[in-house]
Amino acid sequence: MVYWPPFTVSAVAKELNLTPYTLRYYDKEGLMPFVERTSSGIRLFKESDIEALKIIECLKSTGMPIKGIKNFIDWCSEGDSTLQQRYDMFLERKATVEAQIEELKKTMEVIEHKCLYYKTALDAKTENIHKNVNIGSNFTHLVENHL
Repeated sequence: MVYWPPFTVSAVAKELNLTPYTLRYYDKEGLMPFVERTSSGIRLFKESDIEALKIIECLKSTGMPIKGIKNFIDWCSEGDSTLQQRYDMFLERKATVEAQIEELKKTMEVIEHKCLYYKTALDAKTENIHKNVNIGSNFTHLVENHL
């Protein structure tokens, strides 16, 4: 059953800030078995399809490969018998994102240090304000301990 009004590839691409090519690629990779087609093959998306694509994009943003996302889609299609696999997968994704956040925090520390360094130099109108500080070793120390 197609819901009215169905959304086209270009409308969905615009809504999700994707390209139509990306949506066609997802379909080719088997990530959109839920999307209905007209007799002439035109994809017709409904609201629930857009929500499913948001989950796909979320998983992709965590660095999950297409094959892993395909496994998730397949599990969803299989129903309740795969609830544990889906739960475990999201726990693993959560751990991955938490590790990414920690790495980004360390990166931010270095960036904040460099912002302070250059702000101080700008305020003094010279980088010589830092000449008594061995910036190279400080930077190396930051990198070794935080990145």
